[in-house]
Amino acid sequence: MAKYSTGSGGGGGDGDSCELCGRSTGNLRRANVAGAELLVCSDCAPHDDSKKRNDSTSQSGSDGHDGETPRRKRAAQQQARMYDQTKGDAAHWEEGTDYEEDQLPYLVTGYGERVESARQDAGLTVEELAAELDVDESDIDAVEQGRATRAGVGGSVVRALEERLDVELVDE
Repeated sequence: MAKYSTGSGGGGGDGDSCELCGRSTGNLRRANVAGAELLVCSDCAPHDDSKKRNDSTSQSGSDGHDGETPRRKRAAQQQARMYDQTKGDAAHWEEGTDYEEDQLPYLVTGYGERVESARQDAGLTVEELAAELDVDESDIDAVEQGRATRAGVGGSVVRALEERLDVELVDE
């Protein structure tokens, strides 16, 4: 089960995940999103820039570049500004956290429901569990809502939840 595509997957029903939202589905299609070729689910397919460009070409009757270049240029400039602002900003990162060492492992399907159910069975609130594990409540919420990858939850949080709640979350 691939967390991120290496570009070799075809979305042919082999259980891959959408590279835009992370949803597991066997029905993926190629899409050009902000200049990147991605495998996306049907919910994310509307973000396909090549489809939008083709639609604007057929509607405008021109060369299809009405406003396209300035929009792409602005998007690239904004991305460059964001990169430049965070690149040398040490305050942007938590002190002492090495994200390469705390990578999120591959998670089993339905991991959020497992955590929520186990927490409730243990008679704990999100706040109590977060305090006990010394983690942010938002990390526990993200895991329970099935968006650990998008929220940047570290592997140490997942392992702590597994240990405390006696549930299997990591797909080995």
